[in-house]
Amino acid sequence: MHQTNNLVLVTGATGFLGHTLCPYLKKQGYRIRALVRRISDFGFLQDLGVELAYGDIRDTEAVSSAVQGCRGIIHAAGKFRFWGKREEFYSVNVEGTHTILEAATAERVERFVYLSTIAVVGKPPVGEEITEQTYCDPQDAYQESKLEAEDLVLNQFTKHGLPALILRPGAYYGPWGRYAFNRLFFEDPLERLPVLVRHGRHVIFPAFTGDVAQAADLVLGLGRPGEIYNVCGECLTHDEVNRTVERLAGQPIRWLPVPSWGIITLARVWTWLSLLTHREPYYPIGLYPYVFYDWQVSIEKAQRELGFSPTPFEEGAKATLEWYRQQGIIGTGAGYADS
Repeated sequence: MHQTNNLVLVTGATGFLGHTLCPYLKKQGYRIRALVRRISDFGFLQDLGVELAYGDIRDTEAVSSAVQGCRGIIHAAGKFRFWGKREEFYSVNVEGTHTILEAATAERVERFVYLSTIAVVGKPPVGEEITEQTYCDPQDAYQESKLEAEDLVLNQFTKHGLPALILRPGAYYGPWGRYAFNRLFFEDPLERLPVLVRHGRHVIFPAFTGDVAQAADLVLGLGRPGEIYNVCGECLTHDEVNRTVERLAGQPIRWLPVPSWGIITLARVWTWLSLLTHREPYYPIGLYPYVFYDWQVSIEKAQRELGFSPTPFEEGAKATLEWYRQQGIIGTGAGYADS
């Protein structure tokens, strides 16, 4: 991709990943255009010198205009929550992907990268590593919508010749995020409720946002169209993650061991109440697959074909904690115990 025309369109540029992806690509020498909504906070993109195209990912005219002249596209826009209406996930994740695929095909871009998620597997096979060939059995509307979007991407490759491929990252963590992994493993233990389920025995699949940016850059040049690549760091037990964060924070945490049935019951009740409040519960039942399954993931393909090299969790966690402290979000709050 590092040629005369190295203009890359990035969708989702103002999101969690975008805050790391866009600076990373700029450092690699790419020219970047970002599709953003006018209501988004895109000041940091302007500071980076990113060209802005305005519009929604589902707006055919806006997307077609944004794609013009681009050599590559990184489609990272999407709706990710542990709670929400099915039609909202499908509108953004499926219809939005269809819109940009059509525009990319018409423009004949040379590389289309879709950011999916390892979570499309749904329920990991017991005692086996998750590879790119693992059977997918989505467990919720988010996972279903992302897998359907993957099908659209692969179909556009096989039937229309679009040089498209798929990245499946693990659970994002790093600076600029306050949801999912970041909240569960950084904010909650250090500032809110340090809940421990099943003694921290389950396995999680952390993906440092800097590593996902690295992978996106690598597949632009080395990825094979029509292929899927898993990308994450070392898969760790919750206890291993907790102990690393605890040590880096500098003080022990008073963990609250909660029985599985208790947290599941709470999540079910909270989720039911959300039908009345129309607000996402703090512990929605959609968290279940991420907390109670073991996500053992193989990244051998990305390492072999792309030269992907993940950041050690301790290094990524240190950068994440430093960002939290710079933002004044994590200090010496209620999550800390006396030393």
